[in-house]
Amino acid sequence: MFKEMLKERNLPKLLSRNEMLSILFKEEYGYLPQKPTNLSWKVEENIVGNFCAGKAVLNKITIACEIGEKVFSFPFCVAIPTAEGKHPFFIHINFRDAVPDRYMPTEELIDNGFAIFSFCYKDVTSDNDDFTDGLAGVLYGDGKRKPTDAGKIAMWAWAAHRVMDYAQTLKSVLDLKNAIVCGHSRLGKTALLTAATDERFAFAYSNDSGCGGAAIIRKKKGETVNDICKTFSYWFCENYKKYIDNEENMPFDQHYLLAGIAPRKVLIGSAAEDHWADPVSEQLCCMASSGAFEKEFVCEKIPAEIGDEFFEGDIGYHLRKGLHYYSREDWLKLIKFVNMHKL
Repeated sequence: MFKEMLKERNLPKLLSRNEMLSILFKEEYGYLPQKPTNLSWKVEENIVGNFCAGKAVLNKITIACEIGEKVFSFPFCVAIPTAEGKHPFFIHINFRDAVPDRYMPTEELIDNGFAIFSFCYKDVTSDNDDFTDGLAGVLYGDGKRKPTDAGKIAMWAWAAHRVMDYAQTLKSVLDLKNAIVCGHSRLGKTALLTAATDERFAFAYSNDSGCGGAAIIRKKKGETVNDICKTFSYWFCENYKKYIDNEENMPFDQHYLLAGIAPRKVLIGSAAEDHWADPVSEQLCCMASSGAFEKEFVCEKIPAEIGDEFFEGDIGYHLRKGLHYYSREDWLKLIKFVNMHKL
């Protein structure tokens, strides 16, 4: 069944990681900004007393990034368990700066032994077609981009890399071998690009990311390239518009993004009623990218049924009941997958 459905999609063959990423940079996301020439940070410690009943410490960090002659700064928070040992950790690209947040059950993550970093994506650059504010303003002073210049997703991914830069300074309390980047919807797309372009992440988790994320685009139900470019073309590079109603001529599909993370680990989460993202196309993307991983996607059932989890391979998938939302259930599935595969 999988082979028949993939054959119908007429997908480009998997290439080397560098070749696939090069195509994605040129045709979909744009090239990520260069690394800063220098980084510094200000730490505000213990910003909430008795955080998580004393089971964690919550700090706020403001990181300053020198980019040429300019400096760009943005804040993020980190909650670290007070329990002894080195903790695996999430970098959560979030829609808000709240800790905890409705998309981030912080105390439960702490109770499961994880630290968590989180930042609000809009603190990096706005979620609109204004390329003169935040990081976008630093990169493009006049707000104009060349065809392969970074879209907003690439800028948010760049910011997640900078959070990882800071995390690496905490080697006494963090298990740096088990870093996980995660996000929901447009920020699930971002999490996948973050991991594909930074090998320091051992895991990536995309929740309900759909078109431009974890879903095969060819013959996809729900949102298409035409749909996404009508409203959110600024997430991508200008070249992406070439594929409006022209998906069959793309020299890539989203399996290139997932395969670009191999040989590290990837988990894709779908919601059964999220027809805009299209769970079947997300599940197919796992199968299409499977050959890039040491332990391939272990699944013989398509479509998945509610409650199914296919976690045996280095690329996994789960389907839950409900709508487009980053739920507690999704986090618990992610924790289970990480605990099965962590180094």
